[in-house]
Amino acid sequence: MKVVLTIAGFDPSSGAGVTADLMVFAAHGLYGCSCITALTVQSTLGVVGTHPVTPEIVRETLGCLLDDLPPAGIKIGMLATVEMVVVVAEFLERYRGIPVVLDPVLRSSSGRELLSAEGVILLRERLLPLVDWVTPNLDELGVLTDRVVTTHEQMLAAGRGLRERFPRLNVLATGGHLDQPDDLLLSVEGEEHWIKGEAVITTSTHGTGCVLSSALLSQLVLGVGPREAAGKAKRYVTEALRRAVPIGHGRGPTNLLWRLRDATEPHV
Repeated sequence: MKVVLTIAGFDPSSGAGVTADLMVFAAHGLYGCSCITALTVQSTLGVVGTHPVTPEIVRETLGCLLDDLPPAGIKIGMLATVEMVVVVAEFLERYRGIPVVLDPVLRSSSGRELLSAEGVILLRERLLPLVDWVTPNLDELGVLTDRVVTTHEQMLAAGRGLRERFPRLNVLATGGHLDQPDDLLLSVEGEEHWIKGEAVITTSTHGTGCVLSSALLSQLVLGVGPREAAGKAKRYVTEALRRAVPIGHGRGPTNLLWRLRDATEPHV
């Protein structure tokens, strides 16, 4: 069984962050390890507070896991502080050669800032050159490129701008907030491909960005090519939305274990 690592925040409601990532990894037949960057106080109703872990603990955790359980792939989520961006960048500088997917968690869905402006600048300067994939939503893509991104055309222009600045970076921009929720893949080979989306009517949408990035990493680790991996990751998220059961009084979690719960369901 291949080992994969998530470096992200902890969501006590298990809709996002490391707990969601670990479920996604398990659903794809992978063994997940985690390094928690921050404890959040949140539920389906939103984020109440964030409490970053010390950089020293994260540095120790990454070194400890690397010695015993070297990963076949890494997913990076919420980093919370400038110091955490530095620690993770230093880790990646020493550990290359495997797929690394960055989900640039900058704000919560309720609008709470999860990384400062200084942290965003450092993420662009230090982290984006070290990762293989980035999976921003519309707002995150806008922040990373200093653009307004609200349409398919603006997605394409911003994605191209990001690719021009970081030629070794695959971009999978997610359009879940658009009326037609298409995703956009811009690969290092120069491919530009729209992945058609399906609007699923549900209130169980918490953590879809985390889920997509960890599903994408899972497919890459399993040896799937970029375009097919992106398509399979999107289909996994769509099915998780479709099969979600309402939990809580706000934006509930998706059904991340649908592949395990229905043994007759073909893997998509």
